[in-house]
Order: sequence, then C-alpha cells, then structure tokens
Amino acid sequence: MFKLQANTPRWVIILMDLVLSLFALVFAYLIRFDLKADRGLIENEWAVLSKSIGVYFIVKLLVFYFFNIHKGLVRHTSTEDVRRIFFAVSTCSIIYLILGLFRFYCLDKSYLFPMSILIVESLISFVLMLGSRFSIKLLYLESIKSNNEEERVLIYGAGISGLITKRTIEKDIRLTYKIVGFIDDNKKMGGTRLEGITIFSTLELEKLIKEEGVNTVIIAIQQPDEENRKKVVEICLENQVKVQKVPSPQSWINGEFSAKQIAKVRIEDLLGRKPILLDEKKISEELTGKIILVTGAAGSIGSGLVRQIANYHPEKIILLDQAESPLYDFQQELLSSFNQLKFEVVIGDIRSYERMERLYDYARPQYVFHAAAYKHVPLMESNPSEAVLTNVKGTRNLVDLSIKYNVSKFVMVSTDKAVNPTNVMGASKRIAEIYAQAANEQGVSRFVTTRFGNVLGSNGSVIPLFQKQIENGGPVTVTDERITRFFMTIPEACQLVLEAGTMGEGGEIFVFDMGESVKIIDLARKMIQLSGLEVGKDIEIRVTGLRPGEKLYEELLAKEENTFPTYHPKILKAKVRQENEKMILEINSLIEMFESQQNEMIVSKMKEIVPEFLSNNSDFEKLDK
Repeated sequence: MFKLQANTPRWVIILMDLVLSLFALVFAYLIRFDLKADRGLIENEWAVLSKSIGVYFIVKLLVFYFFNIHKGLVRHTSTEDVRRIFFAVSTCSIIYLILGLFRFYCLDKSYLFPMSILIVESLISFVLMLGSRFSIKLLYLESIKSNNEEERVLIYGAGISGLITKRTIEKDIRLTYKIVGFIDDNKKMGGTRLEGITIFSTLELEKLIKEEGVNTVIIAIQQPDEENRKKVVEICLENQVKVQKVPSPQSWINGEFSAKQIAKVRIEDLLGRKPILLDEKKISEELTGKIILVTGAAGSIGSGLVRQIANYHPEKIILLDQAESPLYDFQQELLSSFNQLKFEVVIGDIRSYERMERLYDYARPQYVFHAAAYKHVPLMESNPSEAVLTNVKGTRNLVDLSIKYNVSKFVMVSTDKAVNPTNVMGASKRIAEIYAQAANEQGVSRFVTTRFGNVLGSNGSVIPLFQKQIENGGPVTVTDERITRFFMTIPEACQLVLEAGTMGEGGEIFVFDMGESVKIIDLARKMIQLSGLEVGKDIEIRVTGLRPGEKLYEELLAKEENTFPTYHPKILKAKVRQENEKMILEINSLIEMFESQQNEMIVSKMKEIVPEFLSNNSDFEKLDK
C-alpha cells in the first residue's frame, strides 16, 4: 500500500499553495474570456497583468505566512484549517482590491486585476487549496487503513441515535464496517429505508445473521425494551456475533458522538430490567431536610444509597465506614459530582458502642440506613466470632442507640442468605434481623428490614471476579455447575431500599422481586462471549466445588414465611414469626461469647437462635440436630 510521507517540509506546502493560486488566476482569466480568447486579446491582458504578477505572488506569500496556513498538518486537516484558508484568501482579495484602486487613481489608470477576476480567483483558490488538503488527508487515511476483513454490521435501533451511529461510522474512514441494515422493534418500520439502508424487524435478526454474514450488532437504542434487548444479545451470543452499544448522549464529548465511544455490552446490560418507578413524592417527604446516617457508606450498597439520597436534598448525610481509603475516594467523588450536598465523613467501627454513641450524640441522625456488614460467606465460615461481632453486635449497637436518640426510622439492609441459612454469614444477618424487629416496640423509632440477593458489580461479587479472571486469560472458576443466584443492579437495589424504607411502618421485612435466578456457569459463559472470546478455546471454565457454607440455590423467604403485596410491584412484605423477649436475651448471650473465641460454641448458639440454620458443606454440619 502506498504510504505518504509523515512530515512534508513546510516549503513544499507553501510552493503547492502558490502553484494552486497561479492556476486559479489563469483559470479565472480563461473563464473571463469564455475559453475563446485570441492571441491579440491575450497579449493585451498580459501587458497589464505582467506588471501585477510580482505583486500577486508577494501578497500571497506574505498573507499565507501571516495566517500560518503552511503550518497545519495536511494529513490532519480540520475545520480550523478551513477557517484559516478562507480568511487568508479573502484577505488577499481585499489587498488586491486596495492596491488596484491605488494604481488606478495614483499611477496608470489601470486596476491590478479586474473585479470579476478577483472574485473568481478567490473562489477557485479557496476550493483548490482546501480540496488538495482533504485529498491528501484521504490518501493518508487510506494508506494507514487497517487491512482487516470488512465487518458486516447491523444497527439495532432506527431512531435518531441509530441514524447518528450510521453517519458516525460512515464518516470514520479508519473503520472497516459495512452497514448491512437496521433492525428495530417497531414492526411497521420493516421494509422501509433510512438514508438508503433497509430497516428490518428485530424478529429477523437470526435470519439476517446467517444470510448477510453479520458479525457485529451495535445497540443504538438509548432506552430499549429490556426483554427485547436481552433477546437480541442472546441471539448474537448463540451465533458468535460481537455485540456493542452506543453510550448515552450524556457521555458524548461536547455533545458529539465518536465511533471510538462504541463499547462492548456488559453483563449488567444483559441482566438489567425495566426501570423502577418510585414514589418520588413520598420519598422526598421522608428524606428532604433530614439528617441521615449511612453505615458502610464506602461499600457498594452504602455508596449507592448516598447517591440516591443526595437527589432528595437532605440537610446532611453522615458517611460512616471504617474503610479509610474507599471512604476517601467516595468523598472525592461526592465533592465533584454533588457539590451542593452537605455531608460529613466519619471513620468509625459500628462494633464500638462508645464510638457510635459519640456519633449519635453529636450528629443526632433522624434517619439511619444500615448497610455495614461482613458479607463474604467463606471468610465468615472461618471466622464466626467476627461475623457475630460485626453483623450482630454492630447492629445491636446501632439499634439500641437509635432507640435512645429517637431516630425516626432505621432501615436495615439484609440478604437472601438470611433465609434458611446454610452458613454463618447468613445466620448472623438473620439474627440481626430478629434483633431489629424485636426493637420496634421499644420506643418511637421504627425498624424496617430489606432483603435481597446478589448485586451486580458490588465489591467482591462474582462479576468483578470473572472479569478479572477473563482479563488474566482464565481460567474462570465456578464452584458448581448447578449453582444459581438472584441478581439486581446497584441502583435498582438502592432505589428499592429507599422505597421500602419510606413505605415501612416498623417491624416489616420487605423482600424484593429479584426476577429469575441465573445459573452462574451460564453467567460465566456469557461474560466470556461478551469479551469477544470463545469458551474452551480462549478461556477455560473450571469447576472447583462448593465452598464451605455455600448454597446451590438462594431463597428469599423461609418455609414458615409468606408474603403480602405492597403498592409497589417489586416489593413484597414478608410475614415472619414474632420473636419473644427470651430471644433478645439469647442474642445478648451470643454476643458475650465473642470473648471466648470458641467457634463451635458460637455457631451452636446461633443454631439455637435460628433453628432453620443447617450448615452445608461445612465443618459445622456436625452441630446440626
């Protein structure tokens, strides 16, 4: 392939512009004489022009040099270069006009150039100089163009975003994309054309992939129907077709979309669901102007809650966490993204009653969102005393202080692993739920519990782990081929926590609609495929066996529980057994066992408090009756 010289000498550019200008002048005269001038006419015109031609070149050279039109990189000609060339050519014409008037009135009654020549010459000069630069730019881009095979592309979405995507792709000569069509959910658009490109129904996707050899689908719809998007992605993955997406307009640079911004589809996009409709008025009434304490504020759920709460104009948010570096990073994010938000960062441990009391006495929170907890099942299985200290004692500290300082509402973030727990972590969260429920009648404070499953992309969750394993070339590790989990996104979970918190009157456990459970091994396969890799060829999936305390299937309700609907379709209210005062004494006794550091004794006590706690794949199975 022909390669252009990367750095053309500046004098060559100047010489090229002068030659093009001369050609423009000659062509202007030819047009003036309708290309039919005889010898005598030419000699007469030359007699006048010969006295001006030197001035013509001097003016061109000086003006071009003044406007620095020779300094722009020709292979990267831009609109700024167009502007400079236009003003340079216009300035030359104005100078010729002024000098012509001076010659006519002060010298020999002849103009430098006829007015028609000036107009035509300036237009032709501008077109030639601009055209030469863009021609060289196109040649350069063609010379560096990838030799990869042409990618045959379908654009999902025939609306404004799809049209912008088409134009952006076609404008970027460095891409090897060939747009073979649009697909759209609107069946009425099928068979029509958009700027010469045929629009097909989404239902024809699989047929188009096979018949047209499509190897890339770009999702350009900004707010697609989630079910339709899932089907499109599923079909693409089944047929080894690469899936990409156009980002939201908010992320476009200076409002302009670049082909470089087309990104891979994430697994979160595949598992996402329809946007949640919140009772904005009720949430606003509850949170606006309030002092709100968020524990675990540097974690995935805690930080997500803070971002959501910030939209309701609280008087102040207290960010409590013991993780110094993540809390600092989150502080910087809030200062950048929510510069009007009043917040205070507190480094502290919920396990310390004295530290928490100083915080409550100082801040006087009116609302508490309790998201601080130990959550990793295998780690807590090995450290039951720490699970009790943080998840049970830490919650007890906050509950007792909320009663003492008349907190209006206390919203606890729990987990589906608290249902029929098979591990220490789940049992510790269930015990924390029991304590919070029992405290509901002890003062003016109202205690509400929210329970949901795994959160996509949260710290330590399976998706970041898989992503890291894929980036490292594998293997991707799955504990069991049968294992399934419920998933929801961080914003979705936090929105539902807010909604449930505001609807709760105290003592309830709210269960979130988690949708359908997902097989983890299928999740791993899809993440590998979305990365443009092939399972078994590029990345291996390795089954490692269940970890201690790990369930095959998660549940959201225990056997003795049932649910009642609420006004929100994604939130159910669980009916749970009422705990007596004796249970609170048992929980206090469990917390006191921390000093002993006797794991079996601690776990045995947990099983007494939560009779449905039956260990799975754990050394503690021997304690089950």
